[in-house]
Amino acid sequence: MTRAPKSRRSFETTMVEAGGKPTLRTIAALTGLAVPTVSRALANAPQLAQETRDLVRRVAEEVGYMPDRAAQRLRTGRTNVISLLLDAHEEILGFGTSMLQGLTRALGGTPYHLIVTPNFPSDGPTDPLAFILRNRLADGVIFTRTEHFDARVRLLLERGFPFVTHGRTEFTTPHALVDFDNSAFAYEATRRLIGRGRRKIMIILPPTRLMFGQHLMHGFMRAVREAGVSHEIAEAVTLDSPAGAIRAFVKQRLAGLDPPDALVCGGEVSALAAIAGIGDLGMGLGREFDIIAKQTSRLLSEIHPGVETIYEDLAAAGEAMGTLLLRQIGGEPVDGLQQILAPRFDIPAD
Repeated sequence: MTRAPKSRRSFETTMVEAGGKPTLRTIAALTGLAVPTVSRALANAPQLAQETRDLVRRVAEEVGYMPDRAAQRLRTGRTNVISLLLDAHEEILGFGTSMLQGLTRALGGTPYHLIVTPNFPSDGPTDPLAFILRNRLADGVIFTRTEHFDARVRLLLERGFPFVTHGRTEFTTPHALVDFDNSAFAYEATRRLIGRGRRKIMIILPPTRLMFGQHLMHGFMRAVREAGVSHEIAEAVTLDSPAGAIRAFVKQRLAGLDPPDALVCGGEVSALAAIAGIGDLGMGLGREFDIIAKQTSRLLSEIHPGVETIYEDLAAAGEAMGTLLLRQIGGEPVDGLQQILAPRFDIPAD
């Protein structure tokens, strides 16, 4: 039978004896369990009864127990930390928040904690990773916006260090990844615009160094070639361009010769900027011009409910990446740790 926790007075006495910081001995004293049992329960050892594990976790949470990571690393060689490398960019609204939400779900109920490591534009492509590796700050890393032959992927493959990317690469050596099917998104968005009778469709792509641009281009070109309609690739701006630059470009292009009459947008920022540029000319969506955009938050639908969108679930991507990384750390081969998430045509309820 699982023992009941001791009284608050016992907790306070135990805390004084422990120097004010809750330890495994603190939890053991309050639950009446042995210290090794407490340690195994916190590690979610399946050999222990679920009731025992729940009791130990509840008491640990109540007393504010935090493991000594330095001692833990010396003992096990692990930090129980996952690091998310986050780029600063405006292409996708709510990107970091949604990723964190999904990763938190994946790590819930495990001994792993999540830290966010900023990846500033001034940093070299591998600088943050080299710092993590050199100082043994994490057991695995997750990063986004992959390039064709990403230097970060190359470094981690050479070191044999667990990682999962949000996005694919062109390396022949397999690695763990989760990606959105941008080809399917661009194909479906273009087909829908063609179905509305649009004769010349434009797409704004990311910078050429980013791998997902190749997938967007593939889906877009497949659709326009099947239908035999005219198309245009925006040359003066990318999805990483400031919103003001995209707005000015769309306004200028639509006022020029042989303008497009529809646009595929790979993000809400580019869509909002394009809508502003269309409005500057007194044109209306659904009349002279149509847009279909990728949506990752609710902002675009709330501001412009008439704009058709296709949904990318970033929280689901975060959860999938966290799950795959834990499986890799647990020893699974990376050959089976790739997942491509399909576009959604509904926005899930909160």
